[in-house]
Amino acid sequence: MVAGLLAIAAASMLGERIGVAAPLLLVLLGIGISLMPFVPDVEIDPEWILAGVLPPLLYSASVSMPTMDFRREFGAIGGLSVLLVVISAIVLGSFFSCVIPDLNIWWGIALGAIVSPTDAVATSIVRGLPVSKRVVSILEGEGLLNDATALVLLRTAIAGAAASVSLLGVIGDFVFAVAVAAVIGLVVGHLNLKIRSKVTDSTVNTVISFTVPFLAAVPAEELGASGLVAAVVAGLVTGHGAPRSLSPRHRLSDTQNWRAVELVLEGAVFLTMGLELSTIVADVNDDHRGIGTAALVAAGALIVTILVRAAFVAPLIRLLRRRAARFERLKPKLYDAAGRLDGDGETYLFRGRRQASESQIARFRTRIRRGLADIDYFLAAPLDWRDGTVVVWAGMRGAVTLAAAQTLPEDTPARSLLVLVAFLVAVGSLLLQGGTLKRVVGWVTPTGAEETEEDDAQREGIRRLLAEAAAPLDGQSRWEQISAQRTALLDARDDGLFDAESLEKALNVLDAEQIGLELRRHPEG
Repeated sequence: MVAGLLAIAAASMLGERIGVAAPLLLVLLGIGISLMPFVPDVEIDPEWILAGVLPPLLYSASVSMPTMDFRREFGAIGGLSVLLVVISAIVLGSFFSCVIPDLNIWWGIALGAIVSPTDAVATSIVRGLPVSKRVVSILEGEGLLNDATALVLLRTAIAGAAASVSLLGVIGDFVFAVAVAAVIGLVVGHLNLKIRSKVTDSTVNTVISFTVPFLAAVPAEELGASGLVAAVVAGLVTGHGAPRSLSPRHRLSDTQNWRAVELVLEGAVFLTMGLELSTIVADVNDDHRGIGTAALVAAGALIVTILVRAAFVAPLIRLLRRRAARFERLKPKLYDAAGRLDGDGETYLFRGRRQASESQIARFRTRIRRGLADIDYFLAAPLDWRDGTVVVWAGMRGAVTLAAAQTLPEDTPARSLLVLVAFLVAVGSLLLQGGTLKRVVGWVTPTGAEETEEDDAQREGIRRLLAEAAAPLDGQSRWEQISAQRTALLDARDDGLFDAESLEKALNVLDAEQIGLELRRHPEG
């Protein structure tokens, strides 16, 4: 364990220096170690990854994801995390059943479901590259949700291999798994904020936060729903509400400690992937299936996954561009509605049929304001073929694929071969796509000034907002001014008036100033 932690730390530091993502280094290190003759076989119970590692990792990722961006990109995220996974599983299932002897279509779809989802941890490689913020949001959102689709589809395919299943039954299972998980995640997320807002000790607060993903995931799994979706929803609720409910000290402690947890868990996942190679290869040799056969099937499957993803993303990008154009045509109508609402809201809303309350007018005004902000967001960064290329190439497989493969029943036809194929697809995806992603981004992304007029406008708008929020409190304590400024920033966040990155920087500055004031007032604390 000590050697593993040191390897994770070393890979992180070395990766930054040589420009190679740490997960890739850890996979290669694990493979190298596993091939040494004196190293014993390593076999990890897949439940440790599916139930012990993924919930906290997905929870942590969802806490840091801006909920406004998630909502805005939900159409693309939903398409990639549900439709693409289903389509990929069916296409791959047909491929596998054709090239692997005695493998029927249901077992082929089961393996297709295993290798279809991208990995939320693997797609973290794209965060440090100069790509569109919308692309990052789409990829991160996809990685948060598509595991649930794949695992539900995997269970369905295994059931279909043993008995007949109906399309309505499959759809019903999926809707149930997601709906129940979402409700549990919402409840756990809100309770988490309510309870932790009353805890004064930052360390205790962070310890409680470590339990949240499991408090959401375990009950969901016990009810037959998706524990991963429950953990993600709890994280989104927590991330959205934390700036209003938790003190800056608590949030800073959370961030620092969760980063350490992420580093260890992510590193352990990728290192373990490499270490398990010798065990998986030995199983295939024992079954006399042939490593060469597995390599050829995996290579073909990886090509198919990339082609299917490209065939799906290309029309998706066109649909998103058309939607942006449609929103642009809608913009004058929203401005007109806002003007009429300011003039005579009651007559405009109900044409005089009934009286509009102040709250109804306020809600409608908020909807218009947020609608205009959404349109500006889509028009400010329209997606094109370059962004589509990055979305396709950044769709890497990872630890979820390997863990899910190892949950296949023992009586699965050619089980050892299927597990090795899944492993080779995941590792091949990481090394091929992850290893060349930086170069691909460099090819398709036009070079230019890092600072744009849009960035300048965002900063100026936030400066103006902060000044306006503090002005009425001139002469009051800085504490009250900071509180008013934070409220103004969070209201602007909810309305989508500024991009998430600019708002986060401004909130961090306020948090740092407040923590400084607290330390000066209570230096011993």
